[in-house]
Amino acid sequence: MEKIDFKKTLKHLYQPSVKEIVRVDVPEMNFLMIDGEGNPNNSKSFSDAIEALYSVSYTLKFMVKKGEMGADYGVLPLEALWWADDMSAFTTGNKDAWKWTIMVMQPEFITREMLKEAMETVAKKKKPVSLPLVRFEAFKEGKAAQILYIGPFSEEGPTIEKVHQFIEDNGSHRIGKHHEIYLNDMRRVAPEKWKTIVRQPMS
Repeated sequence: MEKIDFKKTLKHLYQPSVKEIVRVDVPEMNFLMIDGEGNPNNSKSFSDAIEALYSVSYTLKFMVKKGEMGADYGVLPLEALWWADDMSAFTTGNKDAWKWTIMVMQPEFITREMLKEAMETVAKKKKPVSLPLVRFEAFKEGKAAQILYIGPFSEEGPTIEKVHQFIEDNGSHRIGKHHEIYLNDMRRVAPEKWKTIVRQPMS
């Protein structure tokens, strides 16, 4: 059984350069999502949401592998959209005011019926607190600028500023929400080796 690696088939979206900012056109894709707010470093709702998303995502993966499709694929990395009612919260460090949508992309063959079955299975086995908050939604980002950043989140600022400057230099404007994609398991990798795709939608 061949395993589908969406990080390779969607290489331009999930394997950007660490050396230069590039423009991409992000098509509509389906995601499992959970919304929340608060400091991600100490918010139980944030960690609960991650647990629920991955519980459902892996259940879907094994359903597909054991089902009629007989297909296997790697679960996609965690992604997050970030914003605040007052965007100065990002420069003042007031993380309690941050709002977020965390999400995991799903292959196009995943249906709402399959999701319902997966959520029922997860509810019986694990019952993660945030399971009722999981939603299935199509999300299209369109034109965006992105780059791969390596290092701790505390030093990410200059990279984000470079992305914003790139957009301005190209005669465009920032639209939508700040988007990050976390390529490795932060629990198992040292902060200086964390790989984060920094993406910003643009007009």
